[in-house]
Formats: sequence, structure tokens, C-alpha cells
Amino acid sequence: MKPSSSLSNDQKLKICHHKAANPSIKQSALANWAMQEFKLSKVPTQGTISNILAKRQQYESMDSTELTSKRQRTVKHPELDNVLANWVLQCQARRVALSGDLIKEKARQFARQLELGERTPEFSNGWLAKFNIRHGFKAQKSYGESGSADLDAIDRNMPTIKEKLQSYSLQDIYNMDETGLFYRMAPDRTIARRQIEGSKKDKTRLTFVFAANANGSHKMEPLIIGHAQRPRAFNRKSGEQLGFYYRSNAKAWMTGLIFREWLQKMDQQMQDANRKVLLLLDNAPSHVVRDLPLTNVQVFLFPANTTSKIQPMDAGIIAAFKRRYRRFQLQDAIDRDEQQKADIYKVDQLIAMKWAKAAWNDISSKTIANCFKHTGLFERETQKNEVGSEEQDIENELEDAINQLPISRPMSVHELINPEEEQQVAHEEISDEDLIKLSSSQDQEEEEDGEVMDENPPMSTKEKLNVLHSCISFLDLSNPNHVIAHKVLRNIQFEIRTIEKKQTTLDRYFCKEY
Repeated sequence: MKPSSSLSNDQKLKICHHKAANPSIKQSALANWAMQEFKLSKVPTQGTISNILAKRQQYESMDSTELTSKRQRTVKHPELDNVLANWVLQCQARRVALSGDLIKEKARQFARQLELGERTPEFSNGWLAKFNIRHGFKAQKSYGESGSADLDAIDRNMPTIKEKLQSYSLQDIYNMDETGLFYRMAPDRTIARRQIEGSKKDKTRLTFVFAANANGSHKMEPLIIGHAQRPRAFNRKSGEQLGFYYRSNAKAWMTGLIFREWLQKMDQQMQDANRKVLLLLDNAPSHVVRDLPLTNVQVFLFPANTTSKIQPMDAGIIAAFKRRYRRFQLQDAIDRDEQQKADIYKVDQLIAMKWAKAAWNDISSKTIANCFKHTGLFERETQKNEVGSEEQDIENELEDAINQLPISRPMSVHELINPEEEQQVAHEEISDEDLIKLSSSQDQEEEEDGEVMDENPPMSTKEKLNVLHSCISFLDLSNPNHVIAHKVLRNIQFEIRTIEKKQTTLDRYFCKEY
């Protein structure tokens, strides 16, 4: 029999079970095992194995007919499934007791709002069981009101929190948080207010999810949440194809389902690295951990209303990211002003995402470690909560850039990197109406409003080399900073010439063949 190159759902479930029985096995070894076990024609890719492991609960919820199939049965009403699952997760975050009958009644309400009509499913106990299994929801129990914590509660609980942290090394203590970003926001109070108020229309806001460990040795890949699956700037490619961890919904908000996907992905990464870690989280509505089968990540939720005091991301890490992003943005605005462009803050989503990724990568491990220390959570704290010299230098650059731009009512640097509205949109509780809007955007392919493609046509190799040559000719090698720039520009020249040489060789080869 000819070896197959694809896996049935039953085989995918067996891969999940083999991983569970051998938790230390690497994904590459698991792929080789699968090829031999199922007599495949080729080894599954690491991405395939990772996706299979992340969907274990879905395979376990399938019946025998679905398991023998090589395609996962599509949920009949994905919009209803998504909106109801996010509603359940929000209720869990508020510690609301949910019965099966209440979930079914809410499903009927959402079905009417979605105008399913004759397509409305029968919300039977069997339907409810499959829904719960599909999303990992267990039997609902009643919990008392969570209440809110104040600063006195922080003082009372601090010894317990510190004791918990002492059980882990600094490299195994992580914090994650979300922030909004109005990626075209001008440093002008009047213009910025209009931009923020109109952001729902022109869709110039993104949500970023950042996570790092306490000694700064590991910054996780940022998750970016936008409004469309494939904005026009993506040129019909997916976020993954462009090198980003990207998700989308109509509001560009973090939801319970996206959070659970992110957390399970982190747990899988720690399994692969054979690490047990602690994740510090705030109690945002989307941060629902209950019923998730985590093996290598233990979650610790901060008390309500305390994160601005003790959460490391809020203690300077997100601010460090925004300083660096705004530096990219304002430098580009100065260039566009010199070129006499009409809208000097105009930038498409893809460019903004590239700036953001570079800004996150530029944050030093020292900066991150200092922010963790500043929270007071660690006995090893030695420094006061002050902006480091590196951060102060960037703030000085931002201030200089603001002064160079044509602005009638300039913002302060603090206003530029800490707009209150950016944080509000990342943590709002989602209404039923918005839940429906979020779920209905899953098939959105392109963004209709607010997207601006790069106006500059692509440069030829000769044009690129000429620009670099002009820059190199300008440098004064008696200046140490210019010597550094000279080395960087020469390296870029070398890379461009190497790529061009390889392409020329390939072109000549195919010309000979044909």
C-alpha cells in the first residue's frame, strides 16, 4: 500500500496521547514517531505537530465517524459557537454560576440575534455536551463573589505572593499583559483626540500581547490582534506567512478564546523545553484559566485593582515598548514632512506591525529585569522605580522629534506613551452585542477603511546600492558613531550584492536549460 502523506483525526489523537504518555519527547522526535507508526510518506512538520497538540480537546470530543475522517468536522454554526464560548468565559471570569439550562437558553438568544432562523440547532443535552467538550468546559459550580482588592489587601497578601515566587527561579517567572496601540496617533493633542475618537471607524488600533520572564532572558513572541484576517497591506498573505503571531476580530480585542489559545501555546512551548514556570496575570475578563489542562505553566492571578502597583508589564515594560515604537513613528513622520507629504502620520498596518516587532525586540534584558524588581515582589529588589538612562535617552529623542514636527498643540512625551484610552480598550468587558460582532468577523479578508499601502515603489538593486553609497560617502570616519554606521552600511551592501549574485546565477542557469 502506498504510504499516505496525511493524518486521520484518530491518528492525530494518538499523537496527542503519545505526547501525554511521554511528556519530555521533543516535537521533532514525535514527528519521526508518527511517520514510522502510521507509515507516512514524509515526516510531519513541526508546525503540523504543534497544531495537532493544541487541538487535543477537539479530537477527544469527536465520535468514531469523525475520528476515521482525515478532515475535522466543521462546526455547523461557528459564529454561534464562538460568541457563546466567549460569553461562558466572561461569566467564569466574573465567577457567575452557570447551569446547562442557562447556557442553552443563552444559545437560543444568540441564535435569534444572529438570525439563524430555520438553521437554528436543537439545543439538546447532546449538543451541550459536545459544546462543553469542544471548549474544555466542565460542569459548572457555584462560587462566591470575588470582590475587589485594595492596597491594604496587597500589603496583607504580599508575604504569600513573595513566598510563592521564591519557589521559582527568576528565569521561570513570567508576566503577560495586553495593551492597545493607536499606531497612527499624532503627538498633537488636537489631532490625536480626533484620531482616537474616530479609531472605531478607521480601524487604526491594534492590541498587543506581551510576555517575558523576570530576568529578561526570554521575551515571548508578541501576539498581535487586528480587525481583519488579511488587511489590504498584507497583500493577500496571512499574518503567519508574514512572520507574525496574528489573530483578528471586529474590535481587535483580546477574547477568552484567543487567550486560551495563547496560554495553551505557551504551555506547549514549556513542555518542549522541559520547563515548569509560573505565569503572573491580572484578572482581566478574558483571562479565564479554569478547566484548561495545563501541565507546565502554573497561573497566579493578581488581586483585582492591584496590577498598576505590582504587575511588571505595568511597571515599565509596556512603556519601554511604546517609547521605541513612537521613535520609529516620529522618525518616519519627520521624513514624510521633509518630503512634503500631505499626511505625515499615515502608515499601513503591516509597517506598524514591523515597527512594533522591532521595538519589542530592542528592549534589553536589563530593562525587563529592572521592571520586575521595581514591583516590590522580589526580595532581591535593589533599585528605585526610575526610568533608566537608556529609557531617558529615548525620551529625549522623542522630545527632540516632537519639536521638529509641525504641531500646534504638542503632547508631552508622557502623554504620547501613556494615553489612557490605549489601556482601556485592551481590558473592557465585552457586551452581548459586541460578542456577536467579534464572532461575525472571522471570515473578514480585507479591511475597507483606514488602510494605506506604502506609496513608495520597490527599489531596484542598483538604486539601493546607490543610496547606500551616498550615505557611506557622507560619513566622517573620525567620528566613532560614524565608524559604527559605516560597518553596518557595508554589511547591508554585502547582503544585497550576495542576493543579487545568487539571483543572476539562477537566471543564467534557467536560460541555458531553455
